[in-house]
Amino acid sequence: MSKRDYYEVLGVSKSATEREIKKAYKKLAMKYHPDRTQGDKGMEEKFKEIQEAVEVLTDDQKRAAYDQYGHDAFDPSRGGFGGGAGGADFGDIFGDVFGDIFGGGRGGGRSRARSGSDLRYNLDLSLEEAVRGKDIEIQVPTLVSCEPCDGSGAKPGTSPKTCSTCHGSGQVQMRQGFFAVQQTCPTCGGKGKVISDPCGDCHGRGRKEKTKTLSVKVPAGVDTGDRIRLSGEGEAGEMGAPPGDLYVQVNVREHEIFQRDGNNLYCEVPLSFTTAALGGDIQVPTLDGKVKLKVSPETQTGRMFRLRGKGVKSVRSNVVGDLMCKVVIETPVNLSSKQKALLEEFEATMDGTAAKHRPKEQGFFDGVKKFFDDLTN
Repeated sequence: MSKRDYYEVLGVSKSATEREIKKAYKKLAMKYHPDRTQGDKGMEEKFKEIQEAVEVLTDDQKRAAYDQYGHDAFDPSRGGFGGGAGGADFGDIFGDVFGDIFGGGRGGGRSRARSGSDLRYNLDLSLEEAVRGKDIEIQVPTLVSCEPCDGSGAKPGTSPKTCSTCHGSGQVQMRQGFFAVQQTCPTCGGKGKVISDPCGDCHGRGRKEKTKTLSVKVPAGVDTGDRIRLSGEGEAGEMGAPPGDLYVQVNVREHEIFQRDGNNLYCEVPLSFTTAALGGDIQVPTLDGKVKLKVSPETQTGRMFRLRGKGVKSVRSNVVGDLMCKVVIETPVNLSSKQKALLEEFEATMDGTAAKHRPKEQGFFDGVKKFFDDLTN
């Protein structure tokens, strides 16, 4: 039976780059890999065909021959590549392409000491601390490099030896029929080195648990969601590898008076009925103390007053936000008989003039009347 075109097998064009070919192979290999197809012979043959195609098309010399002569390029009777694609070392292909998925890889399988993990610290701040900035000391439990062995894990005066099982690669190859699987070396655990005489202080781990005290400079203007990076203050790396970083995650607690939106602050200010009607000066709070706000006569509840420059200075620029004060008219409570009588007298002066003195109220009820008139017509 004639073989299918290798480009067709992988579903790529003849101008496909090696990267595109490998990408197509990975996608197909995940679908047809024998571990996924439960011993289906048809799928196993399909997987074999896919590997054969990628072995040819990722080799410049073989691909050039295939593009010129097709499958005849690998026919020994026609002077081709001898064993051809079918006689290739699929372990190499598997390690080079498919191994990328499982952590193997030809040439890339060499073990490297892993860098330390990044850490996260949640820092709660008051609004005042976030706006003004502050130097804060925090305590962070982490892994630090062992001092006696300088992080190597070996007893001082000795050093780790290259693993005799994987010869320093950290990977061993397990062959299963026509393909091979890269696995972490069971002897060294993927490190590529073994410690025959471990450090007595860290017991060969190269790292020890410790709670570090660190100083964090919180810049003025930070807000919830901002992160402060402390380079190199994460966990120590394995066998002397570089440490990770510490990310301080900022959370600003809710404030009793102010709400923050970007660089602006918002607050509600209660306003007496008399001041709202006649106007006057009131005291409003800011983060720097009280300031005077002039309320114009006939102010309605919900009106917003802007105090420029009384907000928050941006952490990323010199722009300072504003303080937005929303006045809320407070209805008097616990009135005395005299006060009630005065209000009733005042209300009596409004008879027949509601449209003039309370235009919103009059407009509302006019709208209600029109709504019901329309329903009945």
